Amino acid sequence: MCGICGFYSKNRITADQLTLMNDTMYHRGPDDAGAEIFPAKEGYCVGLAQRRLSILDLSPLGHQPMHSKDGRLSIVFNGEIYNFAELKKELSDYPFCSNCDTEVILAAYLKWGISCVHKLCGMFAIALYDRQEETLYLVRDRIGKKPLYYWEEEGNLVFASELKPIMSCPGFQRKLRTDVIARYLYHQYLCEPDSVFENVYKVRPGEIISFRLGKIHKQKYWDVKEVYQKKKGTFTGNYEEARQELFTLLKAAVQKRLVADVPVGTFLSGGFDSSLVTALAASVSGEPVKTFSIGFTEKRYNEAEYAGKVAQYLGCDHTEKYISEQDMLSLVESIPEYYDEPFADSSQIPSMLVSEVARKRVTVALSGDGGDEFFCGYNIYEKVRQAQRLDLLGGVAAAAGRLFHIEDYYPFRVRVIAGNRDKETKTQFISGNYQKAALDLVSRGQQNSLPCGYPFESSYQEKNWQERRMLLDMDTYLPGDILCKVDRASMKYSLEARCPILDTAVMEFAMSLPHEFKYEKGKKKRILKDLSYELIPRELLDRPKVGFGVPLDKWLRGALKEQVLSLSQREFLEKQGVFEPQQVELFLRNYMETGDGGAGSGANYSRIVWAYFMFQKWYERYMMP
Repeated sequence: MCGICGFYSKNRITADQLTLMNDTMYHRGPDDAGAEIFPAKEGYCVGLAQRRLSILDLSPLGHQPMHSKDGRLSIVFNGEIYNFAELKKELSDYPFCSNCDTEVILAAYLKWGISCVHKLCGMFAIALYDRQEETLYLVRDRIGKKPLYYWEEEGNLVFASELKPIMSCPGFQRKLRTDVIARYLYHQYLCEPDSVFENVYKVRPGEIISFRLGKIHKQKYWDVKEVYQKKKGTFTGNYEEARQELFTLLKAAVQKRLVADVPVGTFLSGGFDSSLVTALAASVSGEPVKTFSIGFTEKRYNEAEYAGKVAQYLGCDHTEKYISEQDMLSLVESIPEYYDEPFADSSQIPSMLVSEVARKRVTVALSGDGGDEFFCGYNIYEKVRQAQRLDLLGGVAAAAGRLFHIEDYYPFRVRVIAGNRDKETKTQFISGNYQKAALDLVSRGQQNSLPCGYPFESSYQEKNWQERRMLLDMDTYLPGDILCKVDRASMKYSLEARCPILDTAVMEFAMSLPHEFKYEKGKKKRILKDLSYELIPRELLDRPKVGFGVPLDKWLRGALKEQVLSLSQREFLEKQGVFEPQQVELFLRNYMETGDGGAGSGANYSRIVWAYFMFQKWYERYMMP
């Protein structure tokens, strides 16, 4: 686990400047650092830099940039290749000098070229320079666990694990992309490939970027919809056989992620996914698994007591810390530093707190991320199923509403079903009021903004709306929100987070299963839950899903109110030129007084206000002199 950055450019960037760029990510790799610059053809230079968090082969032999024995290749790499030992045996003709996975990538490339990425099992962001081909490759793992940005302009390219190195690069102009801001306000994150800056993009999950002498080429080596179409329906066994196969795959995935030369533990919320991962770790570990959870004094947010009972049953070495509201509030100021792009999933705060607790005892923590998206776990999937059953009636209601001008008299749920006519956003239930609020807040938002929804559902070629929404979440919400949140929260404390459920074999097996193995008669995550019951008593797991909650409404109209309003002064907004001052004033006044954002629906608009506030805090940190 590390932070990487570098360039392929004609612009003169010195070694000292590259080092400064690299050091903005000190938290991602406090154990070691390296920065080197190499000449290339036609006036170009290539720079590679890395901050290292030592996990495998803690010796200096793991230092990066790392070079192949023949001098042809140089690499900086962030992540872990879990099958590196098996690959090393397959590449035994290479003269290895270290026991780290980085050198295995170099050997694999020399044997198989860039197609070696198909051999890699893990989470990774790779920058590899091939002198023979004069090509820089940027490669991101299949589902987007590890981040990778790049700035391309006028035949030059700069890349980094975070935005801070790019913002620190000589010549970079911090020009905002105003067309993405309304979508950000609606979703609370910016989805790949978009970023907040012009000409800066995220390498998409499963993508290879090749850059040679000013020309860029992009290709996907692993794509959610293509893999799904290939795998769908290929499992032909019965449910018991599927359960046994999934158990075997998950156990192997957990076992691979326990390999490290530093202490390893698990995040344990007490929910199904983290409990299953912990139970599997306990079944293969030779000593009690170190587990970590946080609790909240507010009972509706607290799952710590359940996590403690699961840990006790499994014989874990459990650490639990209760968090006060002030503990959470104290982290608000640090969010822009570590989430250096606007990001507003408020569960980022408890994610940071549990990472801080874990880092005191371990350097690696396993999480249960991915279970909901791949095994149909979110509550929205139940609503999607109901909506599909009512869609025909919704069409009739929509036609009648237009004909007789009675749409405004429909109950809210009828309006949602009747208004859901766009085949490209069928499973997203875009709220007209929330969308209007997001668009209205942005200056000239109605004219140049991207749509708040993701208008590409038909590309999945899937008739089952639950499956289609799951695929959409794998492409958007999972990498853009969930994995980004956990990466930044854990790396704030130099902690590596690993996700066994997002193992390639597990993801592809999930796609091959009949849908009824994942969802049956209202039972979400059916097969994962049944696996969990084999390892943990049912009474310790069966309860409503809670998640990491934060009392946003209370904060925004209480402890944070003055900050929100101070970043919304008309003079400031007019100078900023991002938001519409009059609309912001009206929206915030209505929100602070009634909570409805002026829409008159009675809905709570805390998520949009929080997203607005997080944007302004980010802007204050990075865009103001």
